[in-house]
Amino acid sequence: MSPDNNDNIDNVRIQVAFEGGQSVGANVSQEVADALAAALAASEAVFELPTEDGTYVLSLGKVVYVRRSERETQIGFAATA
Repeated sequence: MSPDNNDNIDNVRIQVAFEGGQSVGANVSQEVADALAAALAASEAVFELPTEDGTYVLSLGKVVYVRRSERETQIGFAATA
């Protein structure tokens, strides 16, 4: 699976936290986020996470939690029409 860089409407923001306190955040498609959740539920060893920045290979045994946000948080003021 590869993320669709042209259609960010269907993307979700995930934050993956690992033992030891490290974490990684990424914008991914809903399908990739669902596949990660399924891999965690199935106790798979690793998961290749395709993101806009490249592919991360995650050791799922070290994952503490995954935070999923359906919309990206905006900080600051946004123009409205």
